[in-house]
Amino acid sequence: MSTKRRKTKEQKIQSQENENAFTENFDKDKNKQNIINEENASKIQLTNKEELEHKSDETNTPKVQLLTEEIEGLKEEKLRLLAEMENLRKRSDRDRLESIKYGSINLARDILSPEDNLSRALEAITTDENKTNSINNLVDGLKIILKEFSTILEKHGVKKIEALNKKFDHNLHQAMLEIENDEVKEGTVLQEIQSGFTMYGRLLRPTMVGVSKKSTSDKEEEKA
Repeated sequence: MSTKRRKTKEQKIQSQENENAFTENFDKDKNKQNIINEENASKIQLTNKEELEHKSDETNTPKVQLLTEEIEGLKEEKLRLLAEMENLRKRSDRDRLESIKYGSINLARDILSPEDNLSRALEAITTDENKTNSINNLVDGLKIILKEFSTILEKHGVKKIEALNKKFDHNLHQAMLEIENDEVKEGTVLQEIQSGFTMYGRLLRPTMVGVSKKSTSDKEEEKA
């Protein structure tokens, strides 16, 4: 082989080696650049994600608070409505019971008048032993009627007010006169002019009474 041809061949081999080396270096540089680009892209993506989450939190926080406050307000309103409904139910039940108990209070008050007249009639009858059997039977019959009358009234919650020898109570008694008496405390009921009644604890009619007071001489002695 001639020297010229050998040199040409060596030059081709050297050129091929240089080209291979260049390609290898280029590939390495390219891979490094890709890795750097991927890392940068990851960092950028992570940063964008954090920014979005931060913005999302900033955007949603007032809305969450507003919704929470609205929910609490609705809860309070519901509880208030439930309480009002419960109070309304209790008031309705109480009104219904009172209507049943006191619905006939006017009728009961009117019925007391015949009871008064019957009691006065019995009190007016003398205790004369010479009364005929018919009169005695009439008296006994009136007493039975009066007792039955009282029983019916008590059955419907009407009770007589016990006033005699009790301390005067303006809630139950109506003073009609004053009676001088130094043997009892002042303000004691000594006389019952007309009976009083209550209906299930509510005043139906006050008792008309005579109330004790100290004599004038005793009052002058106390002043002296």
